[in-house]
Amino acid sequence: MSAPKKLFIKTYGCQMNVYDSERMAEALGGQGYTETKSADEADMILLNTCHIREKAAEKVYSELGRFKKLKAQKPDLKIGVAGCVAQAEGQEIMRRQPLVDLVVGPQSYHRLPEMEAKTREGEKVLDTDFPEEDKFEQLKHRPKSKRGPTAFLTVQEGCDKFCAFCVVPYTRGAEVSRPADRILTEARDLVERGVREITLLGQNVNAYHGAGANGDLTLAQLIWELDKVEGLERIRFTTSHPNDMMDDLIEAHGTCKKLMPYLHLPVQAGSDKILKRMNRSHTAESYLRLIERIRAARPDILISGDFIVGFPEETEEDFQATLDLVEEVKYGTAYSFKYSTRPGTPAAERPQVDPVEADDRLQRLQALLTRQQREIQDSMVGREVGVLFEKPGRQAGQMLGKSDYLHAVHVADCNRQAGELARVRIVSSRTNSLAGELIG
Repeated sequence: MSAPKKLFIKTYGCQMNVYDSERMAEALGGQGYTETKSADEADMILLNTCHIREKAAEKVYSELGRFKKLKAQKPDLKIGVAGCVAQAEGQEIMRRQPLVDLVVGPQSYHRLPEMEAKTREGEKVLDTDFPEEDKFEQLKHRPKSKRGPTAFLTVQEGCDKFCAFCVVPYTRGAEVSRPADRILTEARDLVERGVREITLLGQNVNAYHGAGANGDLTLAQLIWELDKVEGLERIRFTTSHPNDMMDDLIEAHGTCKKLMPYLHLPVQAGSDKILKRMNRSHTAESYLRLIERIRAARPDILISGDFIVGFPEETEEDFQATLDLVEEVKYGTAYSFKYSTRPGTPAAERPQVDPVEADDRLQRLQALLTRQQREIQDSMVGREVGVLFEKPGRQAGQMLGKSDYLHAVHVADCNRQAGELARVRIVSSRTNSLAGELIG
């Protein structure tokens, strides 16, 4: 029997890339690969890339440059680029970095075993198609292993919104929802493998409309079906668009006990002028009223958001509108970025904001968001929360987990195991975590 080959995967960006990397590892597991955390001992290196962050492609080329010496030492080493940069750059990656053996887009990674076999025959392989076959269906018979207590589950891919700053419609394609029965089968399989919390993923997850037994299901209806899965204790979903936050999904936040009180609902800006330039198709006022309705259904829900500052043509007045919106919503956590151009997107051709001014605005916004996050974290002290333990902490007897509200919580003198849920009283608030003690 030949020795197992080693696979090193480096994952960039969003949770969907994390999910995709897991599926890639399973696909190549059938080819005799086991994962390693060290690129130096790998027989194959895969970079699963993201095109959202600034200069994403250049960072990938820089990373590839670091492998030149390793490739020279190990001529049989295979190097691949996957994900959204692979989709966007395609043949250019192989042209700029001849050490790359394969390039695969996010819709084609189920073909990795065949691609890998071709590289072993000395071929260079490129696949950035949008194939008709269901990649998830192609992967369902791959070898599977024991899992930790939390997992991501992709239910929807692609986006039809065409925000002026975003490359997702071009790299992931149009919105496609997976059939509900296949999602439920995968969820049950995950639970059998040790998972207790599932986060449903989609570029625009609340636009989910997957086929069910009696017609298409909404995301809320899918959540209620998942609610019936025995052994599944928690359900989350991300990322949502305000325009697809339907009544039944709002209601589910108030009535479905397994649906956690946490919602990531990006607004991007507080100025209606900028929102229109972004092609967001909602206003600041409609977003604020939506938040009111969600909090009426679930008063304790923690709201998370995304923000872009320095978008083309943004004025100080526009930026102040964003600060005003943040003050009104009070975010428990948020992700904020300075706008950077993405070739091929509409906003890339517009007059750009001075980078120094954009930097200043980002610092001011992040200071406000950090203050709000800290205030909400501090308000948790004295409260009782559910905690799903995920792993041991650094100290003896300490366990780490996540609260209902997705706060990191560590508990000392804890006799619970990973995968167990427990009631915990929060006793102190740290910079990015909470400390608690078991109740009873």
